[in-house]
Amino acid sequence: MVVVMESVPAPDEGAAPDGPDIRTGAALVGDGTDIAQARHLAAGFLTRVQAEHGLPVSQRAMDLTQLVVSELVTNARKYAPGPVLLDLGITGGTVEVVVWDACPVLPVARAADAGRVGQHGLEIVMAVAQGFEARREPVGKRITARIALADDPWGAVCGRLPL
Repeated sequence: MVVVMESVPAPDEGAAPDGPDIRTGAALVGDGTDIAQARHLAAGFLTRVQAEHGLPVSQRAMDLTQLVVSELVTNARKYAPGPVLLDLGITGGTVEVVVWDACPVLPVARAADAGRVGQHGLEIVMAVAQGFEARREPVGKRITARIALADDPWGAVCGRLPL
């Protein structure tokens, strides 16, 4: 089951200096459909951001956001007992994906190993995100990843230089 909460204050009610505070979130309670529901929540959120607020959201940003949500929620479900909280927000040209779970152990990306089957989720998230943070909370931990909403005119992801 997913309980969705959404808050979109009007611009004159404390909006961020770089635009309105657009957020949505869900409490994921482990009914077996959490990962798919989290991906759908992310896609719907970015679709509304584009349609209702006129912010550019590239197809790449849409796809990467769903991938990051899927990987982070999967890890939380796999390694932490209890509920998982998902929060999505728009901050300065990025979508911020925040996943909280009750386990205080911070994730560690493993060394690259082409022969390893599975357990590449955190590596993937860190590779595609413009920002990544893992932080202990008074209860559990909070993982935050930021993904650029728009690609630049030359095809590079905003905030990163082409290799």
